[in-house]
Amino acid sequence: MSSPLSRLRLADLLPVATIGLRTRPGRAGLSVLGVAIGIAAMVAVLGVTRSSQAEVLAQLDRLGTNLLTVTSADPRGGEEQRLPSAAGPSTARTEGVLAASATAQLDDLHVYRSDLVPATQRGGLDVRVTDTALPSTLDAGLLTGVFLDEATANYPVVVLGFEAATVLGIADLSGDDRIWLGGRWYVVVGILEQVDLAPEIDRAALIGAGTAAADFGWDGHPTRVYVRADTGRTAEVASMLPRAANPQAPSRVSVSRPSDVLSARLAVADATTSLFLGLGAVALLVGGIGIANVMVISVLERRGEVGLRRALGAARRHVAAQFVVESVLLGAVGGGAGVLLGAAVTVALAQNRGWQPIIPSVAAALGLAAALLVGTVAGLYPALRAARMAPTEALRTA
Repeated sequence: MSSPLSRLRLADLLPVATIGLRTRPGRAGLSVLGVAIGIAAMVAVLGVTRSSQAEVLAQLDRLGTNLLTVTSADPRGGEEQRLPSAAGPSTARTEGVLAASATAQLDDLHVYRSDLVPATQRGGLDVRVTDTALPSTLDAGLLTGVFLDEATANYPVVVLGFEAATVLGIADLSGDDRIWLGGRWYVVVGILEQVDLAPEIDRAALIGAGTAAADFGWDGHPTRVYVRADTGRTAEVASMLPRAANPQAPSRVSVSRPSDVLSARLAVADATTSLFLGLGAVALLVGGIGIANVMVISVLERRGEVGLRRALGAARRHVAAQFVVESVLLGAVGGGAGVLLGAAVTVALAQNRGWQPIIPSVAAALGLAAALLVGTVAGLYPALRAARMAPTEALRTA
């Protein structure tokens, strides 16, 4: 008479598969930790990168990608070189240009809070001549006060960039704020907000063309022209600006787009993401090897149990399923813990940097899937090894 086929109900599989986890929680915890670290690294890298990229994209949307700067193509000694005097009006008349503003850096002029400050202390601030169209071209707001107009541009008044005002210790214009500029007193009438796409404006003291010509002999040649182009025609406008700024020698004119620096940050972030994802994958692989080692040891330690179950009629597939499910559970718990840990790291870093925390759902799903896959693969060999044990051999060597 043939013996009945061995059966293992699904309701019984989970308690049987967790015997090793419940009896050796320390070893199981270390295995879970290995997988959790790998998954947390991958989730955190993707989350932090996505949060950072979202912030950069929001900044690009806010600042615009249609701002261009026109300068000399051969600066010497770090100083801006002169452009033709008609460079400003010519670029403003170029097709596709919405606004243009010409500025000039005045060399050998320095800015001080008082006339008692030694001339050797430069402070790293520049003096720039500007026209009245600068705020609208740069989309720059005023922190306080007013900007230069057609009247004040001819008088000894100055508007400070954000960094320049900070260095000089001028936070508001509640008093009679003056600065010592080029050996003359200038009244501060305004302070600009920070201009992210034009840092040279942030550290400059801005004066009008009339007073620059009268006090310092400025000859009307700009050194930098800011151009706000039609967004859809930015590349086309950029190709036309060298000839517009210097028809005689367009090759000596350089046109750049400040927002390209922000765009480059996205490319760097993508490259860095690939690197750290690779490191996270290595950590996950190490965690998988740890699970495999634990399962192999578990099989060796539980030979008596395996032999007894086989002698009582348990099929090979039931023994294999027991150890595979145990390994999958280790991977699943490690994956879940890793996703939570990675999300927590993402939120903490994003809030510290002032970003909107973004945790991609794809990252969490792939993290869990990867953990389950690692747990399954890591448990196959130990499970097959346990299933192949002969009952007599297992009982004899137990």
